[in-house]
Amino acid sequence: MRSVTPPDEHPQAGSTLSAGDRRALLAILLAVALGSLDTAIANTALPAIAADLQATPAASIWIINAYQMAIVATLLPFAALGDLWGPRKVFLCGLAFFTASSLGCALADSLVTLTLARVLQGVGASAIMSVNIALIRLIYPAHRLGRGVGLNALVVGVGFACGPSVASLVLSVASWPWLFAINVPLGVLCFGFGVPTLPRSEPRSHRFDPATALLTGLSFSALVLALGLATQRDDARWLGLALLTAAAACALLLRRQVGHPAPMLPVDLLKRPLFALSAATSMCAFATQGLALVSLPFYFEQVLHRDPIETGFLMTPWAAVVAAIAPLAGRLSDRHAPGLLGGIGLSTLALGMASLALLPAQPGVPDIVARMVLCGIGFGFFQSPNLRALMASAPPERAGGASGVIAMARLLGQATGAALVALCFGLAGMQGAVWALWLGAGTATLAAAASTARLWAR
Repeated sequence: MRSVTPPDEHPQAGSTLSAGDRRALLAILLAVALGSLDTAIANTALPAIAADLQATPAASIWIINAYQMAIVATLLPFAALGDLWGPRKVFLCGLAFFTASSLGCALADSLVTLTLARVLQGVGASAIMSVNIALIRLIYPAHRLGRGVGLNALVVGVGFACGPSVASLVLSVASWPWLFAINVPLGVLCFGFGVPTLPRSEPRSHRFDPATALLTGLSFSALVLALGLATQRDDARWLGLALLTAAAACALLLRRQVGHPAPMLPVDLLKRPLFALSAATSMCAFATQGLALVSLPFYFEQVLHRDPIETGFLMTPWAAVVAAIAPLAGRLSDRHAPGLLGGIGLSTLALGMASLALLPAQPGVPDIVARMVLCGIGFGFFQSPNLRALMASAPPERAGGASGVIAMARLLGQATGAALVALCFGLAGMQGAVWALWLGAGTATLAAAASTARLWAR
């Protein structure tokens, strides 16, 4: 275990990473990979889990929702703890919690016990996600930070790309509990790499406020719930209650953290134009991703009449290209303005989304793959430069808060995209998939505009 200097004063600024730094980076990236794989695997295995537990499809959705709600509710409190205690402690506690709760998921014998275990697993994943970029910032010198976040984006992309295939392979030879059990030895291995090598940082003098954490979790949980109720056109009374709860909790939260040196809801960082524009860029871009990845399977199967196996292969190029492009984009962001790279990439993504919506009635596989590759290129050129811009525009002592905003923007964007797909289907039936693709082209255009505006921000 070792302490580190701030990234701008990193002693290895002109050299490669030390052996300890490489082991620490391996621990971080392995944990990130487990979280990415777990999300994709659970989505793919949901029908098999529901059938085995004798749960209805509607009820089984809570296996996914419980995990996501736990992450949204606890992400910013964990980021605040990262600033207070240092990201190392939060990461290791989250990793231990994630590993133990994965065993709980594997041993679950009912929908209720599995859902509760998934809540705990989401809490562990939230702790990891809230500080992983902050730890990477402690490892890499400022002028090479783009490489670090590029590797992080690569691992996330590979995790999402491989998740469906891994789930299919495991389910072909074993039952669904093994999908969660596999996290246990990998989590222990990750812990073994991380304990002796993850960097320390100086603790802060301010205190953690549990009431503020509760208000933060309540604000975002109620907001996500309201979003789902609105897009599913549910009972207006429940929607109104959720919105009122979110607004009241947020108002109390803002009032409570006035004057705090490191507010849990990082309004101090959002006052920085470059940081705020980068966060807006991220949320719009991930809304586009959510619109695409939820609507495209329905589009391929129900509009283009492809079978499920072919649909799985057709979905792969997007994530695979993002994974391939991410390290290159990260290196380029060390030399070129992230606003420019993101603007070009997101404009390309908007064109790719529009081209998917304009596919002919009987397209060939090369036609579809070319458009998916175009989307992957565009998204890949946005992600790493945007991560770098967010971390570089925050002061070193607020790295935990910045890392939390990165994860929160991604989650809220993806949740918004998925909810908008539900709205499109509710309004347009099977043509809702095409509507969602056009809507994704629009959100990508908004993201490109926000990214380009950073060229003039200070």
